[in-house]
Amino acid sequence: MKKNKFPTFFVFIILLTILVGFFDYQPIWSKIRSKINLPEGFNRDWRLGLDLVGGSLLTYDINLNQVSATDRNSVVNGLRDVLEKRVNLFGVSEPLVYITETGGLQRLVVELAGIKDIEQAIKMIGETPLLDFREVEEIPTTGDKDKKELAFTPTALTGRYVKNAQLGFDDFGKPTVSIAFNDEGAKIFEELTDRNIGKYLAIFLDNEPIEIPVVREKISGGEAIISGNLTTDSARQFVERFNAGALPAPIKLVSQQTIGASLGMDSLRKTISASIFGFALVALFMVIYYRGFGLIAVLALTIYSILTLGIFKLIPVTLTLAGIAGFILSVGMAVDANVLIFARMKEELKKGLSKTAAIEEGFRRAWPSIRDSNITTIIIAVILFYLATSFVKGFALTLFIGVMMSMFSAIVVTKSLLEVFVRDTKKN
Repeated sequence: MKKNKFPTFFVFIILLTILVGFFDYQPIWSKIRSKINLPEGFNRDWRLGLDLVGGSLLTYDINLNQVSATDRNSVVNGLRDVLEKRVNLFGVSEPLVYITETGGLQRLVVELAGIKDIEQAIKMIGETPLLDFREVEEIPTTGDKDKKELAFTPTALTGRYVKNAQLGFDDFGKPTVSIAFNDEGAKIFEELTDRNIGKYLAIFLDNEPIEIPVVREKISGGEAIISGNLTTDSARQFVERFNAGALPAPIKLVSQQTIGASLGMDSLRKTISASIFGFALVALFMVIYYRGFGLIAVLALTIYSILTLGIFKLIPVTLTLAGIAGFILSVGMAVDANVLIFARMKEELKKGLSKTAAIEEGFRRAWPSIRDSNITTIIIAVILFYLATSFVKGFALTLFIGVMMSMFSAIVVTKSLLEVFVRDTKKN
């Protein structure tokens, strides 16, 4: 029973690898896709980042004049998150939004990879609404105590805390916008209304007051209704824009740089050439040093590479130079796993064990080292993905997927191939 199991699994892996290889190679896959009706998830093209496919790089100044010094880092990070969300909406292959600082001045940089209508993208980013709530103080005008004017004091409650918005109508049929804040925003809103009972609280949109209601009571639950001077169209537009993310501070486009696709493709060609050359050198080393075992390792690494690239394309993962670097590093991890296994097997063969027994014992002894090293790398990749910027996230994601697949390749694929091709020459 055991002997029949592995040839069946081997045939399955080979057929799967051939199919995924067609999926990976875009010219062939495009022809297959045009002839058969495939599910939407399989109608994939490779998604490449700005550094490979070209695109535009936008730099924005941030106006933090109305933001307290203690809140500035939080506001800037909120801006970055909102712009990433906005960029996602108009189909950029990988929204890369990060913060730069020069001479104490912070700026936001947005990379738009492969986007066709750059002007529309700029317009959509610029049109993101700036919503904030301001406390109101009545002060007498100069020379006339009976006439008063309003002074507005910015608060911590801004559009960055908006969870969602809905269009509605009041009892008179006038359009309103109902805004729900997230948990943090709801807490700020409750505190703000609590200390302003009986006072005005102004709602500003794009630095213009649209409503200055009187707070009648403390409002819990994190919901506010904006009426003001809204038309149905403007209210609907506000809802769409709020749901896409409202900016916590104003931004201004100060630089636009276009990166040609030819430069990106040149980088891609060089990266592919370097990857193939490196893989060939590793394969040569494995064959020279481990001979027959080395050939099996090369086959396993080839299967690993094809299947991993297939996963990248299916998800899909946007490949940048950093992402490709993460994949190449994971290939190194896969090679390392095979080296550990074969080193243990050679030790067992020197002890006089049969090849079949040496395979079992070699994998058993190598597994703890493979497991520990890969788990350490996986933990680091997860930390990088959740705490780093988008650029590093691409590296972390491909590294994570690659390492997970390398463990599968070493423990399942390599072992299965060895048990198919390696036979004891002596019978007990």
